[in-house]
Amino acid sequence: MTQPAQYPDAPRGGPAASAAPGPVRATGSRGVLARLRATVLALIATVAASALLGLLAGFIWSAVAPRALLIVQSRGVAYVVNSETSAFIAADGWFCLLTAAGGVICGVAGYFIAVRRYGAMALVGLLAGGVAASLLAMWIGQRQGLASFRATLAASPAGTRLHEPLALGGHGALAFWPLFVALVAGTIELASQMMDRSSADGAIAGPAGPAYPGDIGKPG
Repeated sequence: MTQPAQYPDAPRGGPAASAAPGPVRATGSRGVLARLRATVLALIATVAASALLGLLAGFIWSAVAPRALLIVQSRGVAYVVNSETSAFIAADGWFCLLTAAGGVICGVAGYFIAVRRYGAMALVGLLAGGVAASLLAMWIGQRQGLASFRATLAASPAGTRLHEPLALGGHGALAFWPLFVALVAGTIELASQMMDRSSADGAIAGPAGPAYPGDIGKPG
């Protein structure tokens, strides 16, 4: 006989009740995997985008940088016409300028597109992409016209004047791209944190008011 206030089909307590959170845990693990996948994709995307911009910088460097003028001494041998030429320094200067501009662009765009959403991993991707971009810019710029220059130098008689292909003199310039990425992204992050802290302090302080109701109307 069923006692009052009891139901035959009432659920019983025990270990079976603890099995319910299983789907929740599975859903949580899938969410973690999805976030990890998105972070890895952001890392790859930032590296790839920076590398493509580095290729463009290499072509621009090859187009705008001055080249030293050579005179052929004999077949396959040439010397600089003016030993005091500033073409080498100017070429390195153009490379530094272009890579610094690329670092600024990647720092600003990468911060607002990737770093704010994916955090440190996206910043790592930007820095790695900056290194790759500098190397690609140097390689592309130095390869432009190199094959034709060698062929012309080997076939030209003495007295022929040629422009020397680009060659980056100071490899320290390769650090400009990732350096400016870090400076720009770090500056924006610092400014953003300062603004958020200022807004939070203002919200906590609230509007100024009298300390006691009795102070209302009293002369200062």
